[in-house]
Amino acid sequence: MKPLPQEFLKRMESQLGTEFPAFLASYEKPAARGLHVNALKIAPEAFLNISPIALRPSGIAPDSFALEPGAEGMGKHPYHAAGLYYIQEPSAALPAALAGIEPGMRVLDLCAAPGGKSAAAASRLMGRGLLVANEVVPERAKTLLSTLERMGAVNAAVTNARPEAVSEAFPAYFDVVLVDAPCSGEGMFRKDDGAVAHWSEAHVRACAARQRFILDSAAACVREGGALVYSTCTFSREENEGVLEAFARAHADYRIEQTRRLYPHDGAGEGHFAARLRRTGGGSRAQEALRLRPCADQAYHAAMADIFAERPYGEACLLPDGRVLLLRESLPAGLAKLRVLSGGVAAGELVKGRFEPAHALFLASHGGVFARVLSFCAESETLAAFLAGAQIPVREDMRGYCAVAVEGHPLGFGKASGGALKNRFPKGLRMT
Repeated sequence: MKPLPQEFLKRMESQLGTEFPAFLASYEKPAARGLHVNALKIAPEAFLNISPIALRPSGIAPDSFALEPGAEGMGKHPYHAAGLYYIQEPSAALPAALAGIEPGMRVLDLCAAPGGKSAAAASRLMGRGLLVANEVVPERAKTLLSTLERMGAVNAAVTNARPEAVSEAFPAYFDVVLVDAPCSGEGMFRKDDGAVAHWSEAHVRACAARQRFILDSAAACVREGGALVYSTCTFSREENEGVLEAFARAHADYRIEQTRRLYPHDGAGEGHFAARLRRTGGGSRAQEALRLRPCADQAYHAAMADIFAERPYGEACLLPDGRVLLLRESLPAGLAKLRVLSGGVAAGELVKGRFEPAHALFLASHGGVFARVLSFCAESETLAAFLAGAQIPVREDMRGYCAVAVEGHPLGFGKASGGALKNRFPKGLRMT
């Protein structure tokens, strides 16, 4: 890694005192790596029985694990493609662990890309309630959407909007709001030389100013009695306690319930700061349901009857551009004020009188049972060929759309015809 900036080291020595030597020594060690298990697909205990590498509990959350040194390839494993886990260094599990998310809650992740906190929130919601996952940068919002589709989320809406627009659309609405704010990234130094090169005291001050603005917007979205969780992957006091102190002065209707710091020398992970605040005023504002057109198209219903032996739960809604969404519960009307990439399950789209299913339909935890499934062991060469984009052989009598799974966990689909399965695994996700 690049040499650490001298001003950063001076600040950390002042901040840590007698702990500074241990902190400095931690930078001689490899960066920590980990994952969190996706309870929408598999229980943590069950995943430990099939994990291809050794894992140890992170001590931060029950679904969070540290990878043992030398573990490789988890990002290209079929279990990853099936959404059984999300790769995340252990200390990054802290914000979701503090949030107290339970099934049925309304949750906002305001700065959500690439999607680790949103994935953890969706896992805790277990398909009930609502998750609004927002990202202001358009390309990163696409990555966020891909993450939540892979993880099988069925009750999420992915938006691409500025924080102040989200607060205007959802005043006093959410039970939990997560703000994992853009920061100076001091907790990224062991694994990202770019973060080291970009660091300066001026950058720290600029980040703190931006964080205060974002947190003000987030505060307006929390209902009375709800929780606001603020977090960063940096160590500077200006971006953590300093931001909270400025916030507390401006928001008398919030009280700080808990704060926690993690450093690379005192636990599993690269380091994180998180705080949970409780809103004690402001009331709660309900929202009407977003008006969407039910999908009555015969091509859609005929295709779903063919794809599934047991249909997924939820109502099918047809968007003006031909996309079909499956919604277990109605979406709030506030979404009409934002740019929405997707909501519920992206089932597919109607094209020239026929229905083309989407990749997300085959990964979603929607309760449906597929009529045709090709399931392979994780080490299967045929499965590896499918994940690389190849056509794979099937029985001559197999016809129509068919799910492809690893040990019973769907990870994609194809269309069977003439003894072959034409591959529909997205090109951008293929493992070559």
